[in-house]
Amino acid sequence: MFTPISSKNPIMEVIHSAFDTKLPLGGSWGYTKNEATVMESNLNNLPIEQYEHMIASMRAHLEMNLTLPEEQRYGSINLNEKTREQIQENKKIYDKVLYEVSAMKENDYIHFINEYKEGYGKEDFNMEDHFRRRKEATLVRLVEHWFDISKIV
Repeated sequence: MFTPISSKNPIMEVIHSAFDTKLPLGGSWGYTKNEATVMESNLNNLPIEQYEHMIASMRAHLEMNLTLPEEQRYGSINLNEKTREQIQENKKIYDKVLYEVSAMKENDYIHFINEYKEGYGKEDFNMEDHFRRRKEATLVRLVEHWFDISKIV
């Protein structure tokens, strides 16, 4: 449904350009073990799970928002870790993490936020219906992300 990131530029450069953040990363975007995101060093001694979540979130924002035409963009992008597996192979250590990504079309999200702001506290505002429609408008997808953590464990 979403096109994998295929930039020929190093992942570190793409993240710096898109998010104005310098992260010590190598490798690729983590779609497979052979394309794992290589953690070159630990950022400010963050817990590994938090660091991985941040990188996976950046990938989701690139795929679902920043690289799409304005009318196709998603907002309210959130990731929740579902499963995690650590794999050791040829002196390498990988984290294979499955995330549930939820998002809503950006225009729909703006509409729901405005509707809520205008209706909240008013007697005729049906909050139950509002949140039911928000849930129906939310896309949920499962994505796998591979991280090579050999250099930071």
